[in-house]
Amino acid sequence: MDYNKFSNYFGLIAHHKFPKPVQNLINKWYVKKFKIDMSEFDSVDKFDSLNALFTRTLKKQRELEDGFISPSDGTCLECKTGNLNTAYSIKNFSYKIDELLEQSFYKEELQGEFDYLNIYLSPKDYHHYHAPQNLQILNLLYIPGKLFSVAPKWLQKVDNLYSKNERVVIKAKLDNGSFIWIVFVGALNVGKMKFDFEPRINTNANGKRAFYTYDNLNLKKGEHIGNFELGSTIVIISKKGVISYDIKAGDKLKFGCSIGKA
Repeated sequence: MDYNKFSNYFGLIAHHKFPKPVQNLINKWYVKKFKIDMSEFDSVDKFDSLNALFTRTLKKQRELEDGFISPSDGTCLECKTGNLNTAYSIKNFSYKIDELLEQSFYKEELQGEFDYLNIYLSPKDYHHYHAPQNLQILNLLYIPGKLFSVAPKWLQKVDNLYSKNERVVIKAKLDNGSFIWIVFVGALNVGKMKFDFEPRINTNANGKRAFYTYDNLNLKKGEHIGNFELGSTIVIISKKGVISYDIKAGDKLKFGCSIGKA
């Protein structure tokens, strides 16, 4: 099965604006199917397509807690320390960070042990992502790839899945001078990822690998970075001890809530 082509077809349907009564029924079905809490968002009749519902924005900005905050809503699949270049998507299923990060990976910067966090965004989650801390964006790497589902059951079927899927890698510097890598992993269905500061990125469009560097590109903690269309995964990687996480696998995460200290 060509997952990328399937995602393109699904994207066409998701973007289609059906007659209002039909669209309202579709939206209500989707909200009920995935048990979406709409209390922070407009009512379902305000969205003129399924994609508009997928990419709904908050009616009111959330308050940001102290510390290193979750960049998105979602579920923590793993939050551990890795070594020998190996991290785990979920228990017993690994991926290689040099393959995940590719040319953004510098062995001397991640030599030895490193901390990593995998956040899974399901179809019911708020699909926007924000800066988890003040960030100086150093570079962005776009890597074309597959669009396998990133749901937990698929992580048990496809070895090294994160490193095979289409993804965008951002390398950034924290206020204390430490580096972190934030990886946005594409997924089955719509497969689009958008970035406010980089309009040249066009995912799931048979695009070519791209690498951009930036001077004086700074984002404040909580500032909007972009959004997924449908659900996906965010991976955060840093040298051991740069971020002291206080979450564990299975925890539900909300953008704006503290998940550790940096």
